[in-house]
Amino acid sequence: MTETRERLSQEGIQEIFGRSPFIATLGLEVQSLDYDLQELTVRMPLNPSLERREGTKQFHGGPIASFIDIVGDFAIGMMLGGGVPTMNLRIDYLKPAVGDHLTATARVRRAGRTAAIVDIDVLNDQEVLVAVGRGTYASVVA
Repeated sequence: MTETRERLSQEGIQEIFGRSPFIATLGLEVQSLDYDLQELTVRMPLNPSLERREGTKQFHGGPIASFIDIVGDFAIGMMLGGGVPTMNLRIDYLKPAVGDHLTATARVRRAGRTAAIVDIDVLNDQEVLVAVGRGTYASVVA
């Protein structure tokens, strides 16, 4: 029997972010979600533990990869009622991500019975595209 879950609200996603020991370290803030467009926007503020080199305001690629994966995951997860397993993730870093925060917008491109494809754009605080990701996620809540 398939379990039916409610869609996640902006507050529900934020609550999940706060309960996760790892995600909480990133300080993610849900900015908006749109069920019709299947789109989620999240902000990640810079803190010293995320810097590539101290004092540069340049985000390390590892936290950016995690950010992309989490936002992509919850773009489909918000529709299904919870986080979903990642099947594959590709990231292209376009330029150094420098600034006080990054914003990621994830858009579900295809949601099938077993898998979903999600594209994620990451912009710096000057709204310059610094990275793009594409994730494939299982269409079941973990």
